[in-house]
Parts: sequence; C-alpha cells; structure tokens
Amino acid sequence: MVKMAVPAASLKENMRQDASFFEGKDSVLVYIAKKLNEALRLEATLSTAGIDYGVEADEYRGGFIFQRVRTGAFFYVLPDRAEAARRVLLENGYRPTEPERS
Repeated sequence: MVKMAVPAASLKENMRQDASFFEGKDSVLVYIAKKLNEALRLEATLSTAGIDYGVEADEYRGGFIFQRVRTGAFFYVLPDRAEAARRVLLENGYRPTEPERS
C-alpha cells in the first residue's frame, strides 16, 4: 500500500509514458487533477506504485451553480492496469473516475 508520496523528480523511475506508449491501444481515464500540485502528487503516487500512466491537459466543466470550462490534468492507464490504478488512488485518498459501462 502506497501512502507517502515523494516528489516525482526524486523517484528512481518515473512511470509517466508519452503518447507513443498508448499508440494503437485503448487508454482508460482514471483521474482528473484540477490543480498542479495535486497532479504532481498523483504522478509520484502512481510512479511509486509502479503503474505506467499518461497525462495530458484537457478541458472539463467545473462548478455547481456557475459552471465554467477549466483545464485539468487527465490521467490515463492501459485497460489491464485500470483496476490497480483505481485501487492505488483510493488507498491514497483520491476519488478515481468511474469505469465506463458498456
């Protein structure tokens, strides 16, 4: 169980992958970080857990009464690692996105 996150720069191996890693494969959205420090902590948590992930900036709608478009860091994993990634997120106090229903 991963509890303590360390800065991503100090990790021996960063598990962040570029777009070519996901090329030709389906990726699964597991989390949307709304702030930079949250995204950095999540990168460290996933790397510590040994989970390959991709991250990209994208827009989402935020706000309850006054909705507006905001930019966040969208975290993706391969389908065979989605369950493990969600478990790590939950163990570390994050609320992962719900799996897509078919």
